[in-house]
Amino acid sequence: MYLNCHSYHSLRYGTIPLKELIAEAVLHGIKAMALTDINTVTGIYDFIKACQEKEIKPLVGMEFRCNHEFRYIGLAQNAEGLAEMNVFLTEHNFSGETLPLIAPEFKSVFVIYTLENAPKVLRENEFIGIRPEEVSRLFTSEHKNKISQMVVLQPVTFRTKTEYNLHKILRAIDTNIILSKLTKADYCKISDVMQPEASLLPFYEKYPEIIKNTQKIIDSCNFEYEFGIPRNKKFYTKSRQQDLEKLTDLAWKGFQNRYDKDNSEAKKRVEKELKVIDELEFSGYFLITWDIVQYSNSQGFMHIGRGSGANSIIAYCLGITDICPIELDLYFERFLNLNRKTPPDFDIDWSWQERNTILEYIFKKYGKDHVAFCGTNVEFKYRSIFREVGKVFGLPKEELDILAKNPQELHPTNKVVRMVQQYGKMMEKYPNQRSMHACGIIISEEPITNYTPLEMPPKGFPIVLFDMHIAEEIGFEKFDILSQRGIGHIDDSVKLIQKNRGIKVNIRDTSISKDEAVCNSYLAKGHTIGCFYIESPAMRGLLRRLNCDNYKILVAASSIIRPGVAQSGMMKEYIFRHNNPNQFEYFHEVFKEQLGETYGIMVYQEDVIKIAQHYGGLPAADGDILRRAMSGKGRSLEALQKVKDNFFASCAQKGHPETLSQEIYRQIESFAGYSFCKAHSASYAVESYQSLYLKVNYPVEFMTAVINNQGGFYRTEVYVHEAKMSGGTIHNPCVNKSEYQTTLYGTDIYLGFMHIQSLESKIAHLIEEDRNKKGNFNSLEDFINRIPIGIEGIKVLIFIGAFRFTGKTKNQLLVIASLLLNNFKPENRNLKLLQEPVKEYKLPTLERSIFEDAFDEIELLSFPVSCTVFDLLQTKHRGDIMAKDLVQYHKKQVRMLAYLISRKHVPTKKGTMYFGTWIDHEGTYFDTAHFPDSLAQHPFQGGGCYLLLGNVEVDYHFPTITIIKMAKMPFIPDPRYMDSKDQYKTQNQIKEDISLTHRKPYPSEHEINLPRHRMKF
Repeated sequence: MYLNCHSYHSLRYGTIPLKELIAEAVLHGIKAMALTDINTVTGIYDFIKACQEKEIKPLVGMEFRCNHEFRYIGLAQNAEGLAEMNVFLTEHNFSGETLPLIAPEFKSVFVIYTLENAPKVLRENEFIGIRPEEVSRLFTSEHKNKISQMVVLQPVTFRTKTEYNLHKILRAIDTNIILSKLTKADYCKISDVMQPEASLLPFYEKYPEIIKNTQKIIDSCNFEYEFGIPRNKKFYTKSRQQDLEKLTDLAWKGFQNRYDKDNSEAKKRVEKELKVIDELEFSGYFLITWDIVQYSNSQGFMHIGRGSGANSIIAYCLGITDICPIELDLYFERFLNLNRKTPPDFDIDWSWQERNTILEYIFKKYGKDHVAFCGTNVEFKYRSIFREVGKVFGLPKEELDILAKNPQELHPTNKVVRMVQQYGKMMEKYPNQRSMHACGIIISEEPITNYTPLEMPPKGFPIVLFDMHIAEEIGFEKFDILSQRGIGHIDDSVKLIQKNRGIKVNIRDTSISKDEAVCNSYLAKGHTIGCFYIESPAMRGLLRRLNCDNYKILVAASSIIRPGVAQSGMMKEYIFRHNNPNQFEYFHEVFKEQLGETYGIMVYQEDVIKIAQHYGGLPAADGDILRRAMSGKGRSLEALQKVKDNFFASCAQKGHPETLSQEIYRQIESFAGYSFCKAHSASYAVESYQSLYLKVNYPVEFMTAVINNQGGFYRTEVYVHEAKMSGGTIHNPCVNKSEYQTTLYGTDIYLGFMHIQSLESKIAHLIEEDRNKKGNFNSLEDFINRIPIGIEGIKVLIFIGAFRFTGKTKNQLLVIASLLLNNFKPENRNLKLLQEPVKEYKLPTLERSIFEDAFDEIELLSFPVSCTVFDLLQTKHRGDIMAKDLVQYHKKQVRMLAYLISRKHVPTKKGTMYFGTWIDHEGTYFDTAHFPDSLAQHPFQGGGCYLLLGNVEVDYHFPTITIIKMAKMPFIPDPRYMDSKDQYKTQNQIKEDISLTHRKPYPSEHEINLPRHRMKF
């Protein structure tokens, strides 16, 4: 009798998590129920599965609302009915039109209105829902003649009085008003709860026809969904056979480009993979991915194919990836095997500037009815919960900030705050809004509206109303079309090199950047600022500890830097064994044979498969089940137990001692959930090397590209510094030289207008466009005549030095600008002003110091260009030693003066610590460690220069200073201000990069529990 149940997927309305809604039905003995969340089907597939487990008949549908107002309920009789509702809602989502008061003529949908909004004439499939409290109104003649089309309507929205209050809070959040301003129309009735049918049906005993109609709908709604069937687009051509033929042809053509024709190992691998791909019917999936890559190549775009797809030689031959799986001993079974029933997923990266072009191609090629982005459920987060709930209780902004920014134990203890905490706690993990998956795209065989309505977010690509996990459950595997700024660095560098030097670099030829002596020396020393994935302080420190001087070590480093791997202790052990190869024993000969490259440590996910196969004797496909199950990737406990039993039985057959097998299985369990796909690491390593190759050979162009892509571990200032250290001469923006982005002339780097914090972007673009059309600006007056800019915008450009070509000082330019613009509005520009000759003014000579310019730059760019931050210090002391000499001071105390670049928060068992990254006045980077006791007495005080005192520890070639004391050093007074209270405020605008870490402390060395010696028997 429950035809209108809401879960918490009725965003900011329902209060009951889906599983708990079904548990409520079980509690009350309900044998059939409908999930009708508001304007969505997000939960229906999980709902169907969960109901079937509890032997409850699931009905699926939607409650249609418009601007918070109830319209009607739709219940799908079958799959066609769901599709009808999905299409109907999609059309209105896309058009923005309000939902009609009367439902369309659905063919396979039952429609239920309320007594208040029912139309005068009902169609055969339309009914009026009658609440228990409304039965008494049926005595009137107005309603008597419609009883034949009435059904029981008992909505379910909450369970308890507390949840009813929570429902009201959610409604207040949704309507953006305080709780006391809610009206009865804004929230559900107090009776919207589930109860046993025995308590519900007596209300209708005088109207058996209503009960009969309700049962008729329950009996007639038979929406069934077959899980486990692939729903992706089946064929790239017209049939499975044609797909296989085309894939085979492309694979062998690609083979000729990638390998010597007599390479028998590669030939066997191609034949083996083609056979598996065909058996799993995934040829079409490979071809669609190949097609996307071919289009990208035709546009001259660069892409990186990464992830487990790089385990496939077919992907390599097709040009989807650039990793040879034979060279790196990559297991195809990690990507595809006969035990896997769902398609693989390729992760492909493009530059953030080109990704939209790729997306537009996919949507156009495969049809808007068949392509959509995966959705995501954005949950209420800790900070937003307290802010949102506190707002509906009427708390002022100051109190909301305290609640949002502080841990709960530091909150005030008054009654209102306790209520905010209580209801905020209930909302944790509740979905708050739907959003678009960052990269996952679905390409379906049938119209996507057969499964879900679509929404159109501001980015202009439709999204489905379920997330990637539900997508996989119902048969969709996404295509991951990603973007990253690392590719932008590489791509833009290549273009800049050709423009600036006339040299064409074929960066797609990965052989040029895998074994260069100078590149390897940069890598070993951690000189990798700006390079994709290997520029963070942690990664640069790891590279130095490993003295990483070749591609294969970099592949391992890319994996062991991952938080899970480091947390399991593998990173520490790997560093030890790499630097002390004679101080450990391989645990078993198989570990030496299969994991010799990583010193017997399971660094990669493929290593789990290797040990399961070569030590345990399991097929590689079973090894992959083991890996997937242990990393929580969708295998059942039953499947894991079966493989575990097979492992021990097979080990016994091979004659291995049981205690040895037990220890090896324990290691597999320890590492399987943490490890990283080797193909993924290798893909990252290739891109890192491409970046490094460009940085080493074309440093100024590369760093300019990094600056322009606005992305990386550090702020722009650090990359500008690195560009200067690489031989570039840094210039402030100039209206005749600069563009919106940073520009390069030989080794002269002109910062772009985009970096001026107070300049409107439309003005920045207009300067470049006007100059391209009409030529350089002749004077300040000429600029004002041509660019519609006000006095404030002109002042910003003057202060940054953008008119220095005129030969006039900033003060002189300010006077001229004031005379021209103080009483002038740009929108009143007319021909008279344009035709007036340039006036010559007699101006006094007003000198400005270089320090005034530097403080201007800090205000407008956030960092100085005219001098260094060290030149602005009151002290002339520059430290006792320089960073380049630190390795000579192991176990010694040093005092250094340094500029703070970044600090990383790290949890330890004794409290919070930080790792700091700095530069000395020579511009060289070094690192510090700040433990809790030191920080308590000498905390960080924001960006700027500090005097540091600490002890040097050289850990495998990498020096770190453990800080004992530190103090922030004051700048000189800002000479632009006369008032002393203003003379030191600009210094506070100097920035720092702060990284927060949310994880458990890493284990101590004695806790790693990875034996370094063989077991004795």
